[in-house]
Amino acid sequence: MNIKHLLWTLPALLMIACNQVPVLEHKAVFEDFIYEGNDVYYQQHPLQADDEFYNPILPGWYSDPSICADGKGNYFMVTSTFGYYPGVPLFHSTDMVNWQQVGHILTRPEQLPLEHNSVSTGGIFAASLFYNKYNDTYYMITTNMGRMMRGLQGNFIVKSKDPLSGEWSDPIWLDDMGGIDPSLFFDDDGKAYVVHCGMTLNPPYPGCNQIIMHEYDLENDKVIVESATVLAEGGAFPENKPIALEGPHLYKWNGKYYLMCAEGGTELGHSEVIFRSDDLHGKFVAWEKNPILTQRTLGNRQDGVYCTGHADIVQDPQGNWWSVFLGTRRIDGEMENLGRETFMMPVCWSDDGWPYMTQGNDQVPLILKMLGVKRNEQVTFGNFSISDDFTSAKLADYWVTARDAATDKYSLSELPGTLVLNCNTMTLCNNQGSAAYVGRRLQHHQFRATTRMYFQPEAGEWAGMVLLKNESLQYYLAVGTEGIQVQKIGENDVYEVLASAPLTGKKDVTLCIEGTNKGKTFDFSYSTDGGHTWNILLAGADADYLATHYSSNGSSSFTGTTIGMYAVKR
Repeated sequence: MNIKHLLWTLPALLMIACNQVPVLEHKAVFEDFIYEGNDVYYQQHPLQADDEFYNPILPGWYSDPSICADGKGNYFMVTSTFGYYPGVPLFHSTDMVNWQQVGHILTRPEQLPLEHNSVSTGGIFAASLFYNKYNDTYYMITTNMGRMMRGLQGNFIVKSKDPLSGEWSDPIWLDDMGGIDPSLFFDDDGKAYVVHCGMTLNPPYPGCNQIIMHEYDLENDKVIVESATVLAEGGAFPENKPIALEGPHLYKWNGKYYLMCAEGGTELGHSEVIFRSDDLHGKFVAWEKNPILTQRTLGNRQDGVYCTGHADIVQDPQGNWWSVFLGTRRIDGEMENLGRETFMMPVCWSDDGWPYMTQGNDQVPLILKMLGVKRNEQVTFGNFSISDDFTSAKLADYWVTARDAATDKYSLSELPGTLVLNCNTMTLCNNQGSAAYVGRRLQHHQFRATTRMYFQPEAGEWAGMVLLKNESLQYYLAVGTEGIQVQKIGENDVYEVLASAPLTGKKDVTLCIEGTNKGKTFDFSYSTDGGHTWNILLAGADADYLATHYSSNGSSSFTGTTIGMYAVKR
C-alpha cells in the first residue's frame, strides 16, 4: 500500500477499528473474510520431513492443469476457469513444490468474453501453457466454449514475453480450426504445431474422437488449415470402443515423438494414454500397457483419489520428469463438492522408453517427497487459513466473480478497508450477466469461513455468504428484512427457507459457514457481538445438495463449489 492510499484509507480504517462502520443504503459492507481448512486427513497424517508435500498440490477446483518450464529455473502452471472471471489462474514456482499464484492470464474483457455463459458449463475449457525457447515467448491456448456454442470461433492463443508482469496479448482467434482442448508443440527445428480434439465424422461408435494436428505459422500466428493430419482416433485400444479421447499433448524425447491424451471421460472411467512415433507425420502407435494413469479399477477406498486424467508432464534440470493431472477426492467413496483438483506425481519410464505414472492397481499417493526441495511455510496444500481485511486497492488473486469483472457490483474504494456489494436484481441463478458476488474456491471438505457484515436491508434486499455450485445449486446464509435465513436455492432463484431467526435492530452481524462431518454437512451460524458468542441457525445441512456424483462414463460437473459474499434484490 503506498502513502497516498494509506492516507486516503486511514479515516475509514479508524472507523472500522472503533466499530463505527457506516451502513450504506442498498449496499452490504463486509469488513473481512476468514477461511480455515480443517480436513481430517491432514490432521491425522502430518508431514514428517521438510521435503514432503501433500497431494493435491492445488486443492479445490483447479481442473485441467498444464505446466511448463523455461529452462531458466522457472515453472508455470495454469488451470481452467469456465464461467468465472478473471480467467486462467497462473502459478509460479522454482522447485515444483512451493507454488504461488501470481495472477491470472485473462484479465481484460476483450480476452474473456463470457456473456450468457454458465459458471459451470461455459467459458474457458482446458487451458494449456507453453514456452517457446526459439522466440522466448510464452503461449496459452484454450477454448472459450461459450463462443463456440454460439457458432463463433472458440479456440484462441494469448502470448507474453514476461508472464510475471501480468501482461498478456489480446486473443488470437484460430479461424477455421474446430474442436476443443487445443495444445501447442514446438519441434527442434523451430516449427510449431497445434493439436486438438475433434469429433470423428461418421464415427464407428458414440463418443469416438480424433486427435488432429495442424502446422502453425508462428510469424503470422495462423493455423495452416490444409496441413491437418489425424494422429489418433478412438483411443489406445479402439476395439474396446473407448470414449472421449481428448486433452492431447505432444512431446519429444530421445528422438521420438509422444502423444499423450486423456481417455474415458472425466468421471470414474477417466485415464491417460500414450502413443509414440519415430516421425511427427508418421503413424502413432499406442503402448500395449496403456493406460499410463488411472484409478478406475480400484473401487471405493478410504482417502482415495478418483477420476484421474488430463495430464501434462515436464522435465526438471536433473532430468527427472513430473506430471500434473486432475483428480477428485470423494468423501467415503460417495460424493465430493470440491471439484476436480490438481495432483502431482513423478513420471517413470519403462525399459523400452514409455512414460507412465501408474500401472495396474497403483494408487495416487496423498503424500510425496521431492529430494532436495524444502517445503516453505506458506504452501498451497494441506490445511491452511486465509484472512482478507480488504485494505488492498484490488482483490487478492484467489477471488473470482461470475462471468465478468463485476466492477459495477462491488467496490473496495467506496469505503476503504471494506468490500461493498450493491444489492441489484441480477441473481446468481441468471447467466445473462454478473451478480454482486465475490467468491473463492472451496478447498477443504472440513472448513470454517466467516465474514462480518454491516447491512440495513430494505424490502426484497438480501446480503450474506453463499455456497455456489452453479446457477441452480446454492446455499445462502442471508440477512433481509425478515431476519437471517438459510436459503436452499434452486433453478430460477426459487428458494426454500431451511431456518430463520429475527435480527431486530441489528445492523452488523458476523456470518459463519462450516463444512462438518468430513464434508458431508454444512453448519450455518451467526454472531451479533463480533464473534464472541455464536448462535447456530442450522446444523447438518446436507452437503450432497451441492455435490457431484460420478458414474463409470459420461460427464461430471466441471467445476467445484465456491464460497463468498453475495448481495441481491429480488
